[in-house]
Amino acid sequence: MKTYTVTRKGFLSMATSMAAMLAGCASQAQSEAGSAAGESVAADASTSTGARETITDASNGGHAIAVSVETAEYKAVDVVKTGDDEGDEADFYGTNAAVYAEEGATINLDDVTVSTDGAHANAVFSYGEGSTINIANSSIETVSNNSGAIMVTGGGKLVATDVTAHTTGNSSAPIRSDRGGGLQEVKGGTYTSDGVGSPVIYSTADVKVSDARLESTSSQGVVVEGKNSVLLSGCELIANNISKNSDKSDWYQAVMIYQSMSGDAAQGEATFKAEGSTITNRNGDVFFVNNTVCTIGLEGTTFVNEDAEGNFLRAATAGWGNEGSNGGQVTIDARSQEIEGRMLVDEVSHLNLLMSKGSTFVGAINPEGAGGEVYVSLEDGCSWELSGDSNITSLTCGTDAIKLGGHTLMVGDAAYEEGAASTGEAIEAKVSESTGGPGAGGEPPEKPGEGGPGAGGPGAGGEPPAGGEPPAKPGESGTSAGGSGAAGEPPAKPGTSGTSAGGSNTSA
Repeated sequence: MKTYTVTRKGFLSMATSMAAMLAGCASQAQSEAGSAAGESVAADASTSTGARETITDASNGGHAIAVSVETAEYKAVDVVKTGDDEGDEADFYGTNAAVYAEEGATINLDDVTVSTDGAHANAVFSYGEGSTINIANSSIETVSNNSGAIMVTGGGKLVATDVTAHTTGNSSAPIRSDRGGGLQEVKGGTYTSDGVGSPVIYSTADVKVSDARLESTSSQGVVVEGKNSVLLSGCELIANNISKNSDKSDWYQAVMIYQSMSGDAAQGEATFKAEGSTITNRNGDVFFVNNTVCTIGLEGTTFVNEDAEGNFLRAATAGWGNEGSNGGQVTIDARSQEIEGRMLVDEVSHLNLLMSKGSTFVGAINPEGAGGEVYVSLEDGCSWELSGDSNITSLTCGTDAIKLGGHTLMVGDAAYEEGAASTGEAIEAKVSESTGGPGAGGEPPEKPGEGGPGAGGPGAGGEPPAGGEPPAKPGESGTSAGGSGAAGEPPAKPGTSGTSAGGSNTSA
């Protein structure tokens, strides 16, 4: 039995469902009368075998299923959504989503398919604190721009179990979140993105993914913005970042961690963790960190970098934040972890590389000369084998931890001598105005017309801090998707439009 409350966004959904119920009654009456000729397969099934129901919505801004306050359950249902929307209404508040929960509602979905074909037509959307969507054994496909598969904002919660999701539009992360964030728990399943500015995961929330296959064929695999997190456990992530969507960065990467200054993510420390996973990078660097403080936690994860020129880590300034203070402040916490590759830390960035539980590093840090501060700590049983000259500022290690291999390791102004023990000090990370600033966004947004933080007035939570350049809005000029010199830009913030949606920047 389905229970749902009509909202201003759900009226058309109720009408559609009522029409479907009436059609089913008519079909049953025809069947009982022995007049089955001309019945559709769906009608036959719904009356005699309990086959699948189809719920559709073709309105601009409406929903196929919308539930407010109450609890609703749907099983063996096909949801089809067309119709367009634009901007913050869809990306912050969930208008035009196929399945929508708000105001503390709970929706349980099992054995459903959800397909959308419309601009800003997210598939399954949980908005607001207390709202929860549970979806299991289901499939999702979206084909237009700004259309994620599963999405939370405003503190919503969404749990997806054994879901297959595929997005093809620009700015359409399969696992997507926006202002106000929330919690997404993904268990099993396969998630694939093909569009520009469409990483598999775009996190302005707390995202936990276990035992899933994640693949991006054009964008980053994962983007974490601001004080938010992504945890991968037992996952396979494949990233082939080959497309560009702005000119704010010159690099491609598998995982990007940054602060956009748009006001959509609160200031503070970002977190990316991978445990017992496999991460394959097909183009560019593995990690890129800019304009934020972050911790990258790695344990028992296999990295495959198919780009011989790609670095393991690049912490560097780019086009977000205030020039001179918008580098990446990175702590890599490696436990039982093998790391191979170069790490580049520019003069406005810093790195704490903390290795424990038998972790090994084969690579070089700042091989071209000194950059920002770098502290390396090698717990007993851990090792660093240099693959090139390296420059760091502080070192903690035992006598047998470092193998120079004929290369030079500079620790500050002194060359390290192999076999020497050393004691150093970690670098303190500080959140500056450039990495979020006072009054940065991230609070659950109020709906249009309501007051309070995030309502959009002067000083509201939605206003980007001074000094930061927010992404172009629909219709504003900017580098077009795939434009020259725009490599490595994460998806432009939700609310900007994709190439075919009337704008020239894309979003996730």
